[in-house]
Amino acid sequence: MSDKQEIDQLVQSFQKLKTEIHKVIVGQEEVVDQVLISIFSRGHCLLIGVPGLAKTLLVNTISDCLGLSFNRVQFTPDLMPSDIIGSEILDENKNFKFLKGPIFSNIILADEINRTPPKTQSALLEAMQERKVTAAGVSYDLPAPFFVLATQNPIEQEGTYPLPEAQLDRFMFNVWVDYPTLEEELAIVKSTTSDQKASLNEVVSSDDIIKYQELIRRIPVADNVLEYAVKLVAKTRVKNELTPQLTKDFITWGAGPRASQYLIIGAKCHAALNGKYSPDIEDVKAVAKPILRHRIVRNYRAEAEGYSMDRIIDELL
Repeated sequence: MSDKQEIDQLVQSFQKLKTEIHKVIVGQEEVVDQVLISIFSRGHCLLIGVPGLAKTLLVNTISDCLGLSFNRVQFTPDLMPSDIIGSEILDENKNFKFLKGPIFSNIILADEINRTPPKTQSALLEAMQERKVTAAGVSYDLPAPFFVLATQNPIEQEGTYPLPEAQLDRFMFNVWVDYPTLEEELAIVKSTTSDQKASLNEVVSSDDIIKYQELIRRIPVADNVLEYAVKLVAKTRVKNELTPQLTKDFITWGAGPRASQYLIIGAKCHAALNGKYSPDIEDVKAVAKPILRHRIVRNYRAEAEGYSMDRIIDELL
């Protein structure tokens, strides 16, 4: 099968997947699209929103439709790295044996990731980047495909630990989950307060996901699109020849090269899911906000003058 035919097949799988997900999830079109783009791009996703917006339900629903193994880890202040990775135990023959933790799964839901101290948060670093974990000097490969989908509550600061920049940078997307519209909330209340339960079908297998991830990597990109993405990231950095006045005024720290890589991969995937065989500048713009908003550090002036991260990115675009 040619790459062109595979992209057509990917579009069909994507539409089927969305149909299944929306049996349970009402609205949140953009959020669903961004989470699926990160999955097909072999990236990880951070979902930020106030409690009760179905962040956990969305991750559960996606794992059911993809037919992947799924584990949820509830992050709490007393959670230890071994509670995620696993630990060595003595068996009945007095030999050490490694007992695998919940991270050995295709999809990991790191629920309220900012509730645990940095020591435990860092247990995910190697897993997210290398797709393996090391325990007692031995490396263990994680199952493929492997994704971390983390949730975070933006309004409750007491008892939380901000994610370190190195940890944030591992996430491809930072997705804002907003309140539903009035019509969507009516539909949510109607469906969740009755005894009807949607039955979900598995529409994409793990082999399909790996195949699509490899396909996205093979999609060609024009030089002008590549240049646009790299220059956009360069504009977020305070000291270079492309730095605009906006960056000098409102940004303390800009995005690193990983942002440029994710902009291109995200644009490839966005193009493919919309039936295009190569991305253009509009595809880069479509994924710019969720990729850049957690990689740029605003200064006090930006906060004082009400310059949100999205507004800064809009002006850079």
